[in-house]
Amino acid sequence: MLASLGGARAPVLLLAAAVAWSVTGAPRPALAAPPAPAELDDSEKSDVERVEAYLSGVQTMQARFLQTTSEGRYSEGAIYLSRPGRMRIDYDPPVPIEIVATGRIIVYHDRKLEQVSYLGLDSTPASILLAESVQLSGGLTIMGFERGPGVVAVTLVNTDDPGEGSITLVFGDHPLELRKWVIVDAQGVTTTVSLLGARFGMDIDPTLFDFDDPYFGRDLN
Repeated sequence: MLASLGGARAPVLLLAAAVAWSVTGAPRPALAAPPAPAELDDSEKSDVERVEAYLSGVQTMQARFLQTTSEGRYSEGAIYLSRPGRMRIDYDPPVPIEIVATGRIIVYHDRKLEQVSYLGLDSTPASILLAESVQLSGGLTIMGFERGPGVVAVTLVNTDDPGEGSITLVFGDHPLELRKWVIVDAQGVTTTVSLLGARFGMDIDPTLFDFDDPYFGRDLN
């Protein structure tokens, strides 16, 4: 899950990673064998159900984010979420990327390259967070579950293509609240995205999730 950001290949957010993989044409690894799911006890299964209910219950979210990678890269930005189906990710300069999920499609805009790409919403892992009802099963397989003092973490892979990498969702507990996620891509690069000052349940201007292609109709010859 790599993207070309400002001339450097760097993993981005869950949504950005999925979009970038598709638009850059990066070679995908061979399909791996079906993953063996983690064996969860009754208490852990109950916590997974709590996580699903919590994510399904989030209507809006606004936060700053801090992104670091195991390759030493660092970036910041803002993320806006309005479920179901709408999300906006704005990276701070010098990263020239904005990503908008409009409710039907996902738009990946690289301002430096003056390039806009479009994907169906259901074609990316964004559906984990943007679906009307969050299900951590079926298309996803739980590979790991951890519980610590005030922390719950669930590690997931794509059931049909586990070789594309994994994502670990990390929550604060009591009350349950999404704090960060960690992506490990097919090349073993780890990207950690931490939410800073996250707020939930506020009104968000719906026009944030509109996108007008600034290059529409331009002469490409």
